[in-house]
This record gives sequence, structure tokens and C-alpha cells, in this order.
Amino acid sequence: MGIFIKNDDQIAIMRHASRICVDTHEMLANHIKPGITTKELDKIAHDYIISQDAKPTFLGYRGYPAATCISINNEVIHGIPGIRRLKTGDIVSIDIGVCYRHFHGDAARTHPVGEVREEHRKLIDTAEKAFFEGMKYAKAGLRLHDISAAIGDYVEANGFSVVEQWCGHGIGRQLHEDPQVPHTRQEKRGPRLTRGMTLAVEPMINTGSGETVTLDDTWTVVTKDGGFSAHYENTFVITDGEPDILTLRG
Repeated sequence: MGIFIKNDDQIAIMRHASRICVDTHEMLANHIKPGITTKELDKIAHDYIISQDAKPTFLGYRGYPAATCISINNEVIHGIPGIRRLKTGDIVSIDIGVCYRHFHGDAARTHPVGEVREEHRKLIDTAEKAFFEGMKYAKAGLRLHDISAAIGDYVEANGFSVVEQWCGHGIGRQLHEDPQVPHTRQEKRGPRLTRGMTLAVEPMINTGSGETVTLDDTWTVVTKDGGFSAHYENTFVITDGEPDILTLRG
């Protein structure tokens, strides 16, 4: 299929989709507390995205039944919202995609629920910091897997494991476009980064092994050893200078 380079007009649309995504994340962060169900969080997200004349990207995507993916504790990604209530000590990862005028923005955040173990707080922090380690290499002229190596090296140096079965991706008219973006060091450096490339990089990291299994619902991915997992993702554009991160405020 090849890598789809975006022009300024297309990036502007993606920026708007990504802004709705940011707003939705900030809204949900204010509701994350013990007792709320993941279905209630999903409805808040769904209703807000629709109110902005946009669509929840994930709803109906390959049959997925909700507007968001909400994954708790040992759930890595693709957790289906339902009647489960958050409780103190949980960590919850929320992944949101927004489609506006046929272009997408995609971002994930992991939150503590009340007081959590120090190891789990560090896990959340490391996933976020690993993303920004990768961004040091998200520059035109460098190679895609320079980002991958920086992320993986940082995670491992901090005592956690990277989930290798799932990776980041190009994004634009489609939620998932070329190229795939691993989050660990690769044998080759990958394609050269070019101005106008739009990517979603999303480290998923675990307290134990990086291995995962998919549950019988065919969506929810969990850690194989029961360890906790954190997920952090942003959509960004390669520019002539620093990467333009579309799913951050500011």
C-alpha cells in the first residue's frame, strides 16, 4: 500500500480530529474514580465525540462494539467497556480514536485509580516517558526504527517489558496505515522519515513478561503472566524540525 504523505490541508483535518480526541481524554480523566463502570466512561466519550460532528473511530471497526477501548490492570489493549466498576488500586488504559471528515486522530492514556502501588505508578510514567524518548528521533531524515530503538531501550532500562506482538502504525484516512512501528530495537533501521508522514506511536509495557494472549471475546489482549500493563499513545506529524504532536494540548 505504501506510506501516505499528507499535505497541509489533510494535516489540518487530522489536527481537528486529534483535538476532539484530546478533549475526550481530558473529560474522561475527570470521571476516573472508584465505582464508575467502564461502560459509563464509554458513553461519556461516545456522546461527546458525536456532539462535535465527529465519529468514534473504533465503533464498528472490524466489528468492535464500543467507542473506546478500556483496559484494566493485566489487560493490555482492546478491553471492551462493560459493567466492571473501577476500584482503588486499579490502573486503567483508555484508547480513543476520532474520525473527522474522513481523517483520524488516535491517542491512549493510562490512569491510576485512587492510590496505586509505586511499581504501577512507575509503569504508567515509564510508558509515557518512553514515547517521548522515541520523539527525540522523530525527525525528517532519520529512520523509523530509530524511534523504536529509543522506546525499547528506555523501557528495558527501567525494568519493564515491551509488548512486541502489537505495534504503532501510520494513520490518516485509515486508522491503520503503513508503516507499522515496533516499540523495540530492530535489526534494520526501517524507512527514512519524511515531512508529512503521520504516525501513531503507542508503547505498551508490562511489569512482567512482554508476552500476551487474546481472550475468548476475540478482542481483549491480556498479559500472559498476569502482570500489569500500561499504554501511552499519540498521533504526530513528521516536520522539518521537531515532531508536531497532534494529540497533546498546547
